[in-house]
Amino acid sequence: MADLTDGERFIRTVIGQRTDRAPYGVGLGWQPWPATVERWKAETGLAEINLREIFRFDYRDALPAQHQGIFPEFAPVLIEEKGDFIVTRNERGITMRNRRDLASMPDFLDYPVKARDDWDRLKGERLDPNAPGRSHEDWDAFRARIRKTGEAVVVGSYPYGVFGGPREFMGAEEFLIAFCTDPAMVKDMMNHLTTLWLAVWEMAAGEVQIDRIHIWEDMSGRQGSLISPKMVREFMMPCYDRIAAFARDAGVRVISVDTDGRVDELVPIFMAHGVNLIYPFEVQAGNDVRDYRRKHRSLGILGGLDKRALAKDRSAIDREVALAREMLTQGRYIPSYDHHIPPDVDWESYAYSARELKAVCFRACG
Repeated sequence: MADLTDGERFIRTVIGQRTDRAPYGVGLGWQPWPATVERWKAETGLAEINLREIFRFDYRDALPAQHQGIFPEFAPVLIEEKGDFIVTRNERGITMRNRRDLASMPDFLDYPVKARDDWDRLKGERLDPNAPGRSHEDWDAFRARIRKTGEAVVVGSYPYGVFGGPREFMGAEEFLIAFCTDPAMVKDMMNHLTTLWLAVWEMAAGEVQIDRIHIWEDMSGRQGSLISPKMVREFMMPCYDRIAAFARDAGVRVISVDTDGRVDELVPIFMAHGVNLIYPFEVQAGNDVRDYRRKHRSLGILGGLDKRALAKDRSAIDREVALAREMLTQGRYIPSYDHHIPPDVDWESYAYSARELKAVCFRACG
């Protein structure tokens, strides 16, 4: 088989078609947190850590320059600086307290939507699908880019999903309460965002072939889904059906979902409504990708390697490499650790893992 582009290899792997080898170095589980990068710079003496150049990772995704959510954005505001912490309001209107070194998750202090009036205002002022400038890609330059790199064209991005978007507007607790106190508003949020995305993606589909639609949800914890399967079906799946219909009409071959935590309740629901790739399958939340493969033969799986192994020893890393090798024999699998690489991982351990996984990914796929 002739060499495939990186984007086509990724798509073919997900949908179970023949490839020349497995995708290598793609997925959030290959990417370090900012504090990890600083550690690696100190350990290597390098001014910059370009993982794709160092390890010859595959190209990732080409995302057209389109605003998928709040636009025009809020003006970022620095509210307070104190010691190692800063309090800011970001471009999405979220106020948060963060470490200066970004070494941990921030504390979220305030959100733009607290009640229906806030939602109506946000929808009218910053979520107009036809707002001038919402799609601002130079399409000639974009087409030239993907011809050169062979990247897959992807629409949809963090932090927007059917659940994930409204959660970003309200915060998790208030949003979950709203399912009971104002379910009509919750459905309006989900439906309006879907309408916005479809309008933006239609613009992209008129210019290039879209390879993948991505939906960011982050709607699970260690205990599983933050809402019941019944609520997932009632509130979210009508939107997924609209997205799947667009994908069919536009010839989009992959619909992916990113949600952390335990996803055993969610996977069969997502799959029944058009999703064929899910990640990252966090091990510490109880996910074992071998179980998902046994139960869901047609599911594309990206991730599922325990990032905690990288902070242990070579034997722990070798076990994850062996798992990747096992999963690749069964198809529709892309090796990746189960989230960003934390700062307790040293450069040598990461480099060892990257070299070992490269050998696995470059095996003949037949």
